[in-house]
Amino acid sequence: QVQLLESGGGSVQAGGSLRLSCVASRYSYSSSCMGWFRRAPGKEREGVATIDSDGITSYADSVKGRFAISQSNGKNTLYLQMNSLKPEDTAMYYCAAGPYGGNWCRSRIYRYLELWGQGTLVTVSS
Repeated sequence: QVQLLESGGGSVQAGGSLRLSCVASRYSYSSSCMGWFRRAPGKEREGVATIDSDGITSYADSVKGRFAISQSNGKNTLYLQMNSLKPEDTAMYYCAAGPYGGNWCRSRIYRYLELWGQGTLVTVSS
């Protein structure tokens, strides 16, 4: 079974940057949609960014212009470059993958993603 393994989380001051990575345990794995979600304490899970098999991306309004999602050429590694981090970005970040592309992927609704990583913690201090 394919597993998703996140890395790159940590503690950073406001205004700083982090790059999250997510590697699929099976090199040849690819999906129609991959994305990053986050859950802050006391809040619901939020779809941060997704990318479909055509390379079309979708971002939450709260991160537009600051975060960028991308994939490696082989599409087995997913990245999230996070710049100008804010304390409100503090959360556990999860990598996810699913079989539905197009509008389903762009909706960033977590129910359309079926494979999830264990998460990596991002803490932004003011």
